Amino acid sequence: MTSLPNKSGYLDALRSRVLVFDGAMGTNIQRHHLTAEDFGGKSLEGCNDHLVLTRPDVIQGIHESFLAVGCDVVETCTFQSTPHRLREWGIEEKAHALNVQAARIARAACDKYATPEQPRFVAGSIGPTTKTLSISPDVNNAAFRAITFDEMRDAFKDQARGLIDGGSDLLLVETQIDTLNAKAALVAIDEVFEEKGLRLPLMVSATLTDRSGRTLSGQT
Repeated sequence: MTSLPNKSGYLDALRSRVLVFDGAMGTNIQRHHLTAEDFGGKSLEGCNDHLVLTRPDVIQGIHESFLAVGCDVVETCTFQSTPHRLREWGIEEKAHALNVQAARIARAACDKYATPEQPRFVAGSIGPTTKTLSISPDVNNAAFRAITFDEMRDAFKDQARGLIDGGSDLLLVETQIDTLNAKAALVAIDEVFEEKGLRLPLMVSATLTDRSGRTLSGQT
């Protein structure tokens, strides 16, 4: 791993105090009672990430509502913004633009509320996708997977590039249901860091399905 400059002040702030993240984006979007037209048409209704292009005012307003009550970090509205996830709405070609725009909206909100005493930070959100690398219809044959490791890595690379280009301070690989998916995301991000000649702080969160402490794909 090459030593690259860290372009974020997030870790410096974290060393000095507890940083508070924002709350849920999806439920706050629901409070606005948006129509199909707000999403860009009936075929895009429910694609929250597309709102960064069609209703950026709504997304920035939600970010600002968290910052106004003292949150230090807001997550971009990009939980679904990998190309193969966006393909379900027929807009996979917009992946880079969506991630860039989402990060810029969050950046604008943070810059509006930041002070020297309390800087605010943008966390580029990278969700788990709807695919899993560890689960196959044939447990003895990985060739039956719905997606390959390289395809998953490349999808995460597209997203990471956009989030960095838009001005994220850190990347958050979140709500992961499969450790192999998370590995693909981490490999992708590391390759993008090398490509861009910088590093950002990186966080990972996982979803456990029950009290056994296992992910959806059965890993502890």
